[in-house]
Amino acid sequence: MESTASTQSPGLGGLWLPLITPFRHGELDERSLRRLVVHYAAEPIDGFILGATTGEGMALDEAECERVVAITNQALAGSGRRIPVYFGLSGSDTRKSVKALERMAAWGVDGYLIACPYYTRPSQRGLFAHFSALADATDRPILIYNIPYRTGVNLGNETMLQLAERRNIVGVKDCSADATQSFDLLRHKPRDFAVLTGEDPLFYTALTQGAEGGITASAHVQTAAFADVRNRLLAGDQAGALSAWQRLADLPRLLFAEPSPGPIKHWLWRAGLIDSPEMRLPMVPVSDDLALRIERAMAAQDGRR
Repeated sequence: MESTASTQSPGLGGLWLPLITPFRHGELDERSLRRLVVHYAAEPIDGFILGATTGEGMALDEAECERVVAITNQALAGSGRRIPVYFGLSGSDTRKSVKALERMAAWGVDGYLIACPYYTRPSQRGLFAHFSALADATDRPILIYNIPYRTGVNLGNETMLQLAERRNIVGVKDCSADATQSFDLLRHKPRDFAVLTGEDPLFYTALTQGAEGGITASAHVQTAAFADVRNRLLAGDQAGALSAWQRLADLPRLLFAEPSPGPIKHWLWRAGLIDSPEMRLPMVPVSDDLALRIERAMAAQDGRR
């Protein structure tokens, strides 16, 4: 198989981590957050997404959001590695989202992951106008987050490709849950518009079809193994990539067996990377049954080392 490098966007790509937000006793756990950032800065990731779905962004107040960014940037500076830091933004009022971008301009983020408006289900014209207004409100790059099964609205490819003409709309986190739509987007997108899959179980498949990478919550665990799948494909090693993915394929199923990021937080807590698996209501920790399954998987992984 030829390397897929020729199809890759010259800009955004690779393995991005939608970082969890650790809590302890109801508060932001700053010590655990610093530990996480330093840990993953030493792993082969290409960027962080903060405050998005996996980061429980909708349960953070504005001061906490700003603090998460500040701690992440401080920890990255101390680690000696500079990688892009994007922040997740969602909302159904375009005016409020524009004001949020204006407030966040001084936070030190490199770009934004912005979800389609949820619940209101605007038309395609409305979606185009919404994202155009947000692109006008910032000079930083925007990744669109298309996830219809959460928001209730699907940003179609025709609209997506129109938005891709905007200078600072640089890509999409694709969770359309429509294989045909995803494939057609990859076929027709501009070269400098990145498609990053957000469907962890489809990471390998999306890469083989030309996606530039993934925003992959499961990569909190076995980070290097996820990066290895992509690197092998880029090197033209289809068989090696498939073999590597077959060893990983059960992990996303385990980590999404209950609502995310509960399973991921439990794994990270048991691994000593965070001090508590605490979540904020309405999200709750994993069940006893899943906790046992996770701990068995951790023991099996340790046994293979």
